[in-house]
Amino acid sequence: MERTGGEREDRDPPDETLDRPLPEKVRHRVVTLAGDAFGGLTVAELPAPLRQYARFTPQRRVKFGGNAMAAALAGDTVFRQRVAERLREMLPELATVVESGAPPAAADPVEVAAVAYVLRPPDWVKLVVAAGEEAQRAQEERAGEETRRELDRLRAELAELRAATRGDADRARAELDTVRRELEGAQRRLRGAQSDVKRGEAELRRTRAELDDVRAAAAADRSAADGELRRAKARLAETEAALEAGRRAAREGRSVEDMRVRLLLDTVLEAAQGLRRELALPPVEERPADTVDAVEPGRMTPRDIAARALSETDPALLDQLLALPQAHLVVDGYNVTKSGYPTMPLDKQRLRLLGGLAMLAAQTGAEMTCVFDGAELAVPVLLAPPRGVRVLFSKPGQTADELIRRLVRAEPSGRPVVVVSSDREVADGCAAAGARPVASVLLLNRLART
Repeated sequence: MERTGGEREDRDPPDETLDRPLPEKVRHRVVTLAGDAFGGLTVAELPAPLRQYARFTPQRRVKFGGNAMAAALAGDTVFRQRVAERLREMLPELATVVESGAPPAAADPVEVAAVAYVLRPPDWVKLVVAAGEEAQRAQEERAGEETRRELDRLRAELAELRAATRGDADRARAELDTVRRELEGAQRRLRGAQSDVKRGEAELRRTRAELDDVRAAAAADRSAADGELRRAKARLAETEAALEAGRRAAREGRSVEDMRVRLLLDTVLEAAQGLRRELALPPVEERPADTVDAVEPGRMTPRDIAARALSETDPALLDQLLALPQAHLVVDGYNVTKSGYPTMPLDKQRLRLLGGLAMLAAQTGAEMTCVFDGAELAVPVLLAPPRGVRVLFSKPGQTADELIRRLVRAEPSGRPVVVVSSDREVADGCAAAGARPVASVLLLNRLART
């Protein structure tokens, strides 16, 4: 075979060379044919760079050694002739017609060009170039066909898009008309509202003017009433002076003067009665003894009880405070529970405290309000307050201390209000508002005794 290859090497025209790279499809087919021909060659017959691919399958040879085989076919004549001999065995008919220089017209130009490149018959360069041009034309035709199909698809999409755009435009115009009508209606309503506001402002100005007139008239009436009252007081003072003079004369025993004084007294009394009817003076309910400062029975205040000699932790002190009429007990809930049973969960702490307050309310009859801090609660607490106990949580952004101070300020002055908290700030604020603060331990001791 080597001799035959040598003889065929003598027949290769030395001046025929390919002045351009192989077309990609022709090159790929040449490498595939060379990979298939490996099976009939020994390792010694292969060029050194290709021996590492001898044990590969044809597909792996093409994948990993394609460039090396293409270079060997282009530069190693002996290797190419050996591949050509294998090619004549694998494709005898095609190799014969290609070497004859008249390949059939129906043959694949890429296949013809690949075989001609390996066998190197006369005019093989023309066959390779023609195959490349034919492959290029086929590729261009396929590209043109794909371009036409893509153009048709784009035209169809454009038509659909235009139709959709027209529909969207119609809908947008309809929506725009609707929005315009709604806007016109809103503008009319706004103008009506502005007119109403102007009329309301004018009415407010008139009302304010009338109110100023009424206030002025009330001030004048008050001034006149004050003047009349002063005159009545003056007349009353004169009457009292005359009465006192009559009494002195009566004590002196002068009969004539007695008659004159009695007559004057009757005159004064009738004048006073007429003045009372004219002024519509109410009867006097206050007595001088009422102006004397003293402690009446049954009217002791929380401060009076605080002055007694009782310990601040003695439950009897709380009993005495709650025994006051209309007493109101306000409890700082968490301050008490965290002092008495801090290891329990918050819900258990609340239930235990409220249960004790319910029993205390039933025993004393006092009004009771328990306040818990709800500023950090994500959701409201589901809790059924026990009978006789009001349960309140502070709003978001507000502490329980602030809510307790608001409850104390809401009470009328003089009502006994007892605040249970060990917080010094809460105690001082409630004391300033008139409430009686007691420590949490006092309530805990009282509940423990229940």
